[in-house]
Amino acid sequence: MTVPLSLPADKTAILQPIPPTRNLTQALIERLAAGIRDGSLAPGARLPTEHAMVAAFGVSRTVVREAVAALRAEGLVVTRQGVGAFVAADRQSRPFQIDEEGLRSIGDALNVLEIRTAVESEAAGLAAERASEEKLAAVDRALAALEAAIERGETAVEEDFAFHLSIAEATGNPQFLRLLEFLGQFIIPRQRLRQSMVWLGDQRIYLQTIQREHRDIHAAIRKRNPDAARAAMRRHLVNARKRYQRLAAEAPTA
Repeated sequence: MTVPLSLPADKTAILQPIPPTRNLTQALIERLAAGIRDGSLAPGARLPTEHAMVAAFGVSRTVVREAVAALRAEGLVVTRQGVGAFVAADRQSRPFQIDEEGLRSIGDALNVLEIRTAVESEAAGLAAERASEEKLAAVDRALAALEAAIERGETAVEEDFAFHLSIAEATGNPQFLRLLEFLGQFIIPRQRLRQSMVWLGDQRIYLQTIQREHRDIHAAIRKRNPDAARAAMRRHLVNARKRYQRLAAEAPTA
């Protein structure tokens, strides 16, 4: 049973337009997260539709999608296919997470990528060994959704996250999935580092490069080659670290 989103008069400020800012996605994340934490958005409450949030907050569909993806990654929101997004009922029960200040610099992103390299390389290998056809089909769909988002010119944060989660789920070990969910939005650091990301060049070219690496991972898992899957995932994440290291070197200091 879900709780309808009905705010008392003193709580309606949460649905006011987002003031102009250089990072509308982060502003919307913070607005919604604050409403969830202070109880304005109660556990189980359904969030407004994407169309309604675009109208209420005065932002684009991409901003809304990325904000919801980030909240879902943090465990504050759950999504149900074909139904919508809801405030998580058990958001206080998570034993581990990186706090909101946990990824404010490129150095922090590199630290998270080290954790990912260790965990996700093994997850890819286990997925190649163990995944059922149903789980492999889910990885197929996640890769296709990521491809489509890139082709639409979006940042594809939510789809990228979903692809990595689909591999973790394909291991058959729920702890891999839980760990990635605990890491949350920090597993795709380009969202938090958006303002610096321009130094990586054209967004679509950058994402197409990443997507080639995703295809290599997918192909190795589909061929049920654990060693190749581990190597492809490790290569992808090592390359990600190199990209962020280059970003650190090239970003302006003033």
